[in-house]
Amino acid sequence: MDGALLVPPPTTKIKKISKQDALLSHTSHAERPMIASPHNEKLKQLRRLHRRRERERLGRFVAEGEDLIAAAQAAGRPAIEGYRVPGCEVGDGFVEVEPGALAAVSTLGSGTKAIAVYEQRFAPAPLGPLCLHLHGLSDPGNVGACLRSAAAFGASCVTLGERCADPHSPKAVRASMGAIFAMPLARVASVSELPGRTVALVARAGAPLREVDLHGPVSLLVGAEREGLPAEVVEACDLIAHVPIASESLNAAMAATLALYEATMTRDSNRVRT
Repeated sequence: MDGALLVPPPTTKIKKISKQDALLSHTSHAERPMIASPHNEKLKQLRRLHRRRERERLGRFVAEGEDLIAAAQAAGRPAIEGYRVPGCEVGDGFVEVEPGALAAVSTLGSGTKAIAVYEQRFAPAPLGPLCLHLHGLSDPGNVGACLRSAAAFGASCVTLGERCADPHSPKAVRASMGAIFAMPLARVASVSELPGRTVALVARAGAPLREVDLHGPVSLLVGAEREGLPAEVVEACDLIAHVPIASESLNAAMAATLALYEATMTRDSNRVRT
């Protein structure tokens, strides 16, 4: 062989693997075990997030259902953690949970196929040019519906004043139909913090909203259904307007929706009223 030296290959040392090492190696590559008990500590943490105090303490909230989780993904909002029943394909990396155990921590009557935890986000200041301000809306369903309408009509943000229901409560999150992930939220302490001209919506007071010039930066203020906006809030606003109706009252979320519609129609001169 042309004088080449044949060097024998080095002896390979075979390391004995203990049963414990083999088990750990197998576990690291195997899928995480399914959660079967509603008393699992992770599920207990989910249940605690149903309470406002816990949500505010941790700065987190829960979204239930495949549609809401898909809305979060579309908005670029990653889940901190997620859980799903076997066969549900939503959520990469979600932990599988027995249906009965997941239903035990669900706020839906029929249970749910997926639940995820998200970080609460608030803008440092209100955003214009079109802002919807909610003051004293105690029903989380109304707050969530307002978020949904704000997103539908292209509002820049929704601001929350005193005594507002938590927009991150399970009921509000469901009512928002995913808008909680896309609509910027901000907290304000006074009308002076709101962008643009401020328009207070007051039943049967001021001009009909359709007759108000809503061009330029503007904030629309909506109060609670029974009490409406406090007198000091109304006095601090630039304008007072109302949505003409034939009955005595209008749902707060519906009033906000109509106000946003009027603002959008006024600001978009290419649209034709029908």
